Amino acid sequence: MFTIGDFARHGRVSVRMLRHYDAIGLLRPAHVDPYSGYRFYEAGQLARLNRVIALKDLGFTLDQVRSILDEQVGAEELRGMLRLRQAELESAMSEAATRLAQVAARLRAIESEGHMPTQDVVVKSVPGVRLAELTGIAAGFGPDEIGPVITPLYQELCARLEAAGVTEFGPGIAHYEDAPAGDGSIVVHAGITLPAGVTAADVPGVDVVDLPGLDQAATVVHRGPMDALLPTIQTLATWIDTNGYRSAGYSRELYLECPEDPAKWVTEIQEPVVRTP
Repeated sequence: MFTIGDFARHGRVSVRMLRHYDAIGLLRPAHVDPYSGYRFYEAGQLARLNRVIALKDLGFTLDQVRSILDEQVGAEELRGMLRLRQAELESAMSEAATRLAQVAARLRAIESEGHMPTQDVVVKSVPGVRLAELTGIAAGFGPDEIGPVITPLYQELCARLEAAGVTEFGPGIAHYEDAPAGDGSIVVHAGITLPAGVTAADVPGVDVVDLPGLDQAATVVHRGPMDALLPTIQTLATWIDTNGYRSAGYSRELYLECPEDPAKWVTEIQEPVVRTP
């Protein structure tokens, strides 16, 4: 048998918690010395303690935990409940991480106001190009809406090109348009430049399109991950507004360098523009 202190250490709980569980009848000691009142526990009681803690972490009240244990929920059923809770927690962590990234992006945009070099913006024509691409729909144009759509599109596109034996190709180009639904959703086009001579017959399972060129595009090079794009985009917008141009559509993203580390990515942002009257 274990003293209450030893049992608490083995169960990774506090002595105070064990006393409370005893008081409410959730986990009684195996033996209580009638003279000293000292509580003693058996190793087999660790199984019940594990279930108590697991169910409490699932969000059940202690009264509910007692009812569940008294009904002798099996290990497999409990395992399923824990897996469900694990999935919920992982989802919440992912959502929190996304929100933190958005806050960080806005903070970077605020901190960089008036400090990013607008002289890096270049107006030029952009030639047309043939792309192999896949498309998807995003709920909006925010990074938290585009990212979860475009990333798997590129993963699938690369896999299909490899399966078709196309191992040499040009840089990726992402372009966007309003979805026909008119509800604010966005059609996301994830494209990769095809080498000369490659046709639709050579790459089954993907769309082969000729992306028109742009007569005039205000362009700027962004260095770093795409979730840190906001300051660059807003610097470009400021330049366009203060230099006698207006935007003529969604910007394109030309992925010049995409190593494994997103912090080392190099992307040219190409926004179609026209001169203001």
